[in-house]
Amino acid sequence: MRAVEQTWVVRYPKQHLATFGSTNISYYVVTEPIYRDIASQGDAPVEGVVRKGRVIAEKPAIVTPTYAMNLEGFSPEAYEYLRQASMNYGPNHPGVLYRYKNSAEKMDIVSGDASEIAHRISDDLDERKENLSVVMVGVDEWWDVALLKFIYEFTSSSAQQNMGEMSARGLLDPQAAFGGAPRAAVNDIERMFRQAERGGDRDRLKAELDRWGLFDYYQDRFLSLYRAR
Repeated sequence: MRAVEQTWVVRYPKQHLATFGSTNISYYVVTEPIYRDIASQGDAPVEGVVRKGRVIAEKPAIVTPTYAMNLEGFSPEAYEYLRQASMNYGPNHPGVLYRYKNSAEKMDIVSGDASEIAHRISDDLDERKENLSVVMVGVDEWWDVALLKFIYEFTSSSAQQNMGEMSARGLLDPQAAFGGAPRAAVNDIERMFRQAERGGDRDRLKAELDRWGLFDYYQDRFLSLYRAR
């Protein structure tokens, strides 16, 4: 809680998460070094720790409660939420799944207090017009909490725009012929079938059909891939 309360963003990226592609965000997390709490204030130099890295946001994926419940890696509480969403909104109610990868790059010790350093970095990024960079001030031993807090807030601020752009292309429209699955799912499955017909990964196609609960709709076509061989 202390890390959350003492984390703040000095500079946000100048654009939202991309809807139809990945987003590469460089981050700078500035903290007061933990040894400042150990050394006396008179002996410790005024300096801060700057951690630099990149957060790669994959292309946002349209999912449903049915699909998400067939993915691995969520907590028991998350699966319970998905079950409740399925009952309240329907198993094919569309949502957006965001996946991130953190790639830490380096850590530097810089003169000045954390706030001053963060503002210097921010000013430099503005001069260089680095639109996909974020600068944060956090707590040294829990610096990654600052990163997670930013990811949550940035995702929340982008979600409405992402959903709107997907909806404008009809990607969220339910397809009655396929049990109400969103058009984006049907489009992806069609693409995977074409790849499988050219020798692509049939196991991956089968797994995707199962995640969407659509194998029954495609069973004959899927089995024909083996008959053709």
